Amino acid sequence: MIQVIIGSLLLSVVHALIPNHWIPLVALGRSENWSKKELLIITAITGFAHTASTIIIGIFVGFLGYELSTRYFSIISVVAPTILIVLGIVYLIADFSGGHHHHHGHIKQRNNSSNISKLSIVVSLCVAMFFSPCIEIEVYYFNAGILGWTGIWIVSVIYLVVTVLGMVLLVDLGLRGAKKIRSHFLDHHEKMITGIVLIVLGIVAYFIEI
Repeated sequence: MIQVIIGSLLLSVVHALIPNHWIPLVALGRSENWSKKELLIITAITGFAHTASTIIIGIFVGFLGYELSTRYFSIISVVAPTILIVLGIVYLIADFSGGHHHHHGHIKQRNNSSNISKLSIVVSLCVAMFFSPCIEIEVYYFNAGILGWTGIWIVSVIYLVVTVLGMVLLVDLGLRGAKKIRSHFLDHHEKMITGIVLIVLGIVAYFIEI
């Protein structure tokens, strides 16, 4: 149980800190002259849209993990952490190969204002975010699914709360002029950080029972 909570927190924090998730929102809010309150609300809405699709898919993935564990627990207890390690290695390879940026393809910065309505912008952002779920947390759902619905809901709640609140907090700090928050290393090596976290979680899962 503790392992699932810690793993979910680590992945969610890394996910929320990704610069591409919040810096474009700060730039967009400024270019559109949105008030701080408006931008923070829009950030929460788009963040919720992003996590909603991830959670929906994750529930199915977690349920699959649960169903398999009830029939083949001895196999799944090895397969689940192995999947985490393999995916972690894939992320490391992608980082070393030059695929440094977090490719959700959702938030794009607008360089100048237009006559597009605020509602159109928000809807477009929500749709883009909804259709760009995060793969790394989906795999962790499979691992947490061994705990059944308890594990699935733990991951879902932590991921939702940490991601949305994290994005709102970072956008708020961005509006305050905290430009140093933008980490060049994190911006270009998010895949490496995620890969290391997944590998560590996978290794721990081999020795500590969920």
